[in-house]
Amino acid sequence: MSDFDTLATKYIAVWNETDPDARRAAIEDLWAPDGRYVDPAVAAHGHTDIDATIAAVQGQFAGMRFRLRGDVDGHHEQARFGWQLGPAGAENLIEGFDVIERGDDGRLVHVLGFLDRVPS
Repeated sequence: MSDFDTLATKYIAVWNETDPDARRAAIEDLWAPDGRYVDPAVAAHGHTDIDATIAAVQGQFAGMRFRLRGDVDGHHEQARFGWQLGPAGAENLIEGFDVIERGDDGRLVHVLGFLDRVPS
């Protein structure tokens, strides 16, 4: 497993972590303090904003899980990977891909999220 595979796996796990204390600790471990997350609906900067964003998504899609979709493709300090969100054992409701950039310490400094399929 490459460093980017590990990073993407940890990233997805953060989006699935519903315990607030464990999620915040995982965010602080994964993201640089001034890390950014940007997708079509939100621009979050720093651990507190990122945590609030993930909590809001979990509230909106309660009981659903994120999963990696396909291979992680990375070079230099950035990577991209697909993901899907949906209930266990049923069709995914949302699919997208994210582009991540890691800093010198290996933590995320910038994440750009894109949506490929959303409910109509």
